[in-house]
Amino acid sequence: MGILIGLLLVLLCGPLLVLLNGTIDMGARWSSASRAPAGLAPDPAETPEAVVQIYGARAFSWRGAFAVHTWIATKAENADSFTTHEVLGWRARRGIPVVATGTGRPDRAWYGQPPELYADIRGPEASALIPQIEAAVRSYPYGDSYTIWPGPNSNTFTAHVARLVPDLRLDLPPTAVGKDYLGPWRLWGPSPSGTGYQISARGLAGVMVGLEEGLELNLLGLSFGLDPGDLALRLPGIGVLGGGGGRAVAASAPDGS
Repeated sequence: MGILIGLLLVLLCGPLLVLLNGTIDMGARWSSASRAPAGLAPDPAETPEAVVQIYGARAFSWRGAFAVHTWIATKAENADSFTTHEVLGWRARRGIPVVATGTGRPDRAWYGQPPELYADIRGPEASALIPQIEAAVRSYPYGDSYTIWPGPNSNTFTAHVARLVPDLRLDLPPTAVGKDYLGPWRLWGPSPSGTGYQISARGLAGVMVGLEEGLELNLLGLSFGLDPGDLALRLPGIGVLGGGGGRAVAASAPDGS
């Protein structure tokens, strides 16, 4: 027990470091936080080809020290706008389905936090993926429930879609808390990237091995591991450090407009 407590304290150093370095604005308010676009999404008027993009950004307030919020955006060939799919916790509190689908700029800041681009697929490949993504969105099994930790939450939703559409090869960062939630009784399944497998007990403890993710362990939602393919560390709170950290494209800080 002492070893587990010691390990947990070490893992909490990552989120603590994020809080101390000023990444998270603890005084931010929902009503005034920036939703400015980051320039990561192409203009549909100038991009006739199909596009699939997957984004993540630090969660609001203190939760951002631990986790990101993720969402999925698609644009069919010759479409004049993007469609965005995500899970929003406030919808559960109002008694409406948590999956929200809408249109507009998909690369907007998440209430003050600039987005990162985890996947960007275009052309015929994106056209083939969009119907699969839409079917996976409709099949999400937790449409009426939301739990910040350990899930089901917004990252559980994105991981669910990714598992059903393995051609996305989506490597969600260790900060996507909730991605390991496989359900109340399901103990194993494919990794979100579809390139490996994982064992997980309700997202509270488990192990994942995949070509994209490398080796990742999960303790109480704090995920850590090593990605040999990208020569990168996967750290709780911090995310992917080194090598493959460049796989996600980060935006500049929003200008507040």
